Amino acid sequence: MSGWLDRLWYGRQRPLWFLWPLASLYRAIARRRRQKALADLAEQPPLTAPVIVVGNITAGGTGKSPLTAWLVSRLAEQGWRPVIITRGYGGKARHYPLRVTEGTDPAEAGDEPVMLARQCGCPVVVDPRRARAARWALEQDLGNVLVCDDGLQHYALARHLEIAVFDGQRGLGNGAPIPVGPLREGPERLDSVDFVVCNGRVPPGLEHPRTHVMQLSPTQLRHLRSGETRPVDWLMGKPVRAVAGIGNPARFFETLNGLGASVRPLALPDHHRFSRRDLAVGPGEILVMTAKDAVKCQGLAHEHCWVLEVTARLPESFRQALLHRLNRIHLNQA
Repeated sequence: MSGWLDRLWYGRQRPLWFLWPLASLYRAIARRRRQKALADLAEQPPLTAPVIVVGNITAGGTGKSPLTAWLVSRLAEQGWRPVIITRGYGGKARHYPLRVTEGTDPAEAGDEPVMLARQCGCPVVVDPRRARAARWALEQDLGNVLVCDDGLQHYALARHLEIAVFDGQRGLGNGAPIPVGPLREGPERLDSVDFVVCNGRVPPGLEHPRTHVMQLSPTQLRHLRSGETRPVDWLMGKPVRAVAGIGNPARFFETLNGLGASVRPLALPDHHRFSRRDLAVGPGEILVMTAKDAVKCQGLAHEHCWVLEVTARLPESFRQALLHRLNRIHLNQA
C-alpha cells in the first residue's frame, strides 16, 4: 500500500469522504458477491478436512503470513499434516492449481507463497479459486488440514474456523469502507469470526471476546547470497539501507530502529517487482530487507544484502483454544 493512501485511510479523518458513493457501491457489490458465493457453496459437497481461514477486514498488511507460518508449525507439532492454500497475489502461473516448492519462481506463484514454502516445509498450493485448490490438495492427499492465507472474503471456500488479523497500530483506520477508508467489510463481520489476532497490541475500539496479541520477534539476519547468519544485535550502530515492499513498511523500519540500526528507509508498494536500482546502498551501508521481499531479490543480491527473519509468538491460551476447536471439528467430521 502506498504511503499517501496509508495516511488517508489510517488517520482519524476521512479526507476522501467525497468518494462515499463509490464506497456504497463497493459495499453493495461485495454483499451481492458474498450472497452468490454462499448460495453456490450450499450446492457443493463438503470438504473432508478442516479448513482454517486467516484474513482481515482491512486492506494492507497486518501479519497474516507470519500467523499462517505459526499455525502450520503448531499443527504439525500435534501430528496434523497441514497444507497452505492461497491466491498467489502477484504471480501468474500457466496452470492452476500450482504446487509451490522452495524453488518456484515468485513471478509464477507470488512472493508470499514461495516465502511460506521455504519457511514452513509443508505443501503450498496456489490458485485464485481457492476452493479448487482445496479439493485438489485433498485429492492428492497432501494433508489433512487446510490453512487458507488471506481468504476471509473468499466465500466460495467453505471454512470451519476463521481468524481475523489486525495491525495493532492501525486498527480499523478511519472506520470507512474502501475507497474512503481501509475496510473491506464492516466491523460487524467480526461477530462471525472465531478469533481475532492483533499484531503488537489490541487497537483502541476493537472488541471481540476471543482476542489475542501476536508479537513478531526478530530472530536473526541472513546473508542473501551466502546464507550466513548473524544475531540481530549485530545491527547495533550500523548504517542500514532498509528496503520494504510490504503492506506496512513503517513497522519494519521501526523494528530495525529498535535494534539500534541507523536506518535510511525506502518504502515501496506491496508486492513490488524489484530492480538492482532498488538495492543500491550508500558508503558504509548494509541493506536489510524482509523475508517476503528476499524471495524476489535472490538473483539481484549483492554482497551487502541481508534478510531480517522474524517469528510470530502467541499466547498459550490461543494455541490451546485453537486446537480444542479443531479437535471438535475433526470429531464431528468423523
